[in-house]
Amino acid sequence: MPQVDSPRRASPRRWMTYPRWPLISIVVCVVLLAVLLVLFRTKLRTLDLFSAFLLFGAAILSVLIVLYTRSLQRAQELQLDTEERLQQMADNIQEIFWMIDAETKKALYVNEAYETITGRSCQSLMENPFSYEDLIHPEDRVHVLAKLGDATQTGYFNERFRILRAQGEVRWVTVHGFPVRDGAGKIQRLVGTAQEITTQKEAEEKVAEHLAAAESARAESDALSKATLALTADLRMDFVLDTLLQSLLELVPGKSARVLLLEGDSRLLVAREKFRREATLKGPGYPLTLDAADSPFLLRILRAQNSVLLADTRHEKEWLSFKGHSDIRSWLCVPLISSQQTLGLLSVAHTEPNTFTQDHLRRTQLLAVPAAAAIQNSRLYERAEIYGTELQRRLTDLRQTEIALEHSEDERRVSEDRFQKVFRSSPIPFSITTVNEGRFLDVNTAFERRYGYSRSEVVGHTVGELRIWEDPKDRALMIAQLQQSGPIRNIITRLRTKSGEVKTTAYSADKIQFDRQSCILAVSEDLPDDDKIVH
Repeated sequence: MPQVDSPRRASPRRWMTYPRWPLISIVVCVVLLAVLLVLFRTKLRTLDLFSAFLLFGAAILSVLIVLYTRSLQRAQELQLDTEERLQQMADNIQEIFWMIDAETKKALYVNEAYETITGRSCQSLMENPFSYEDLIHPEDRVHVLAKLGDATQTGYFNERFRILRAQGEVRWVTVHGFPVRDGAGKIQRLVGTAQEITTQKEAEEKVAEHLAAAESARAESDALSKATLALTADLRMDFVLDTLLQSLLELVPGKSARVLLLEGDSRLLVAREKFRREATLKGPGYPLTLDAADSPFLLRILRAQNSVLLADTRHEKEWLSFKGHSDIRSWLCVPLISSQQTLGLLSVAHTEPNTFTQDHLRRTQLLAVPAAAAIQNSRLYERAEIYGTELQRRLTDLRQTEIALEHSEDERRVSEDRFQKVFRSSPIPFSITTVNEGRFLDVNTAFERRYGYSRSEVVGHTVGELRIWEDPKDRALMIAQLQQSGPIRNIITRLRTKSGEVKTTAYSADKIQFDRQSCILAVSEDLPDDDKIVH
């Protein structure tokens, strides 16, 4: 087989050199017959049986040689035709068809697609049969050539790698090779195809990017959902702040995180601060309170209610006015806003510049929404506890009265009279309902004033019929808690008046026996206007 040549000048006969022995065989037969005729010319008149037989055999042998030679010639023509068709196919396919010597790794043949895919001529490969190695991208070359070396032993080559076109453009190809063996089974050549897959590779990379983005979004959504649930698990302020900072440091790679709560117009209290274990930041050397009026930088954030991301604090002229943060290089800050009111600031800091991205700022903003609601609810809870102290005392008195009713029937009557007096005269709304149906058995005057119903309009009807509870699930939850844990205190809920107005209520309840029925004694009271949450 000749060396690599330009496919445009390629011919099927390049692939294999055929001997001329068929023509030589015909000439030999003719010469042989001529010699026999000369030898037996003088004996033709006196031809004996043996000579005639010998002459006849020579003639038959000559005929057989000619026929066999003609058969071989036809086979040769058929093979040449087949190779010519294979050559035409190789010249018209889009993949590179290649052949190399297994021992020297020298290129023996490529088709026209070599020029289309690589941007280099087949003539250049003919002149330097090893120049295909220079096509391979430098970062992939060592690996690919090592695999090619293995293929000369195993016979198989399947790799995807980058190549450099003549103009330096990077393309991706997939190359497959298989062995051509001699009669002894030794690998003589490697042949195969090379197909450009740049478009396919780019599509795969885009799909991988989209999958990675989707996975990142899913993980972020899961983290935010987990943080939101954790913030509502306990209304105590300490728990809310600790949970908030823990969730924030899981979403953003900061060294420290802080919650600054606003008191008054500009005074900020560092309510909670959390550091990573590996953090090199020191605890705050500044006071635990800051006055934004002394820092135009902080004051601007509070007034505009805009989030801030500083890639490098040294590029912010007003940063020096933010005392106690000289070691911070990257910083982001998001206002905590509930019902359009600024509750404070949520900030994350790092000692290295350019740590935070817009994506980190977006995550902090998403977390700040449930965080502000949780902080507001925690404040309401703390105030409700204060209001509930007096309610608890009054409920304790009622409970003692209930115990007294159990001593004797006479004492029960006395106690019931006392109970009725307390019940009727209390300025706080009281109601008695059955546990199962929620049917009203009695209400006091304060209840009538608060909800707009007269006693006759309520007694005998259920809470469901009157639609007292804005969300019936709240009552079901209250019943379950009474059954499981006993008295409930100062639950913030929403109850509907006769006019349809929904009131936010501090609600307490306990189970009692009333008219020999299992009932609920409930106490409800308005919260101050500035403690109500607008839903």
